[in-house]
Amino acid sequence: MAMTAKITWINGRAFLGESGSGHAVVMDGAPESGGRNIGVRPMEMLLLGLGGCTAFDVVMILEKARQKVTGCEVALEGEREAIDPEGNLKVFTKVHMVFTLTGKGLNPTQVERAIKLSEEKYCSASAMFRHTAEITSEWKVVEV
Repeated sequence: MAMTAKITWINGRAFLGESGSGHAVVMDGAPESGGRNIGVRPMEMLLLGLGGCTAFDVVMILEKARQKVTGCEVALEGEREAIDPEGNLKVFTKVHMVFTLTGKGLNPTQVERAIKLSEEKYCSASAMFRHTAEITSEWKVVEV
């Protein structure tokens, strides 16, 4: 299954990213690297993609299990290799995700199962991150 994207330079370090599905996002760098700080950093986009991918899966799995989920938030913290003066890649080495799920009578076993299935089977972003990063997670349920 092919996906497409197009990146267009705006100016400085700002770029417009357009997805094949017709959506756009502005990416930019920090002022110290020539950016104006008007958009998300490209590496932040990777964390956002991981969070969105796994949240999508978790909600879908819980709904299929007939759980009454009303909200899902994933807070992510990623660690990258230290800056290398030789210009080597600074990949993510650790990512920790904290899931906050809201709903009525959510079964903790189903919540844990949904997160595990996403991390290990369904989320393609998790599969890619696992090549360089240790992914850990925790979760909590808020009754509404």
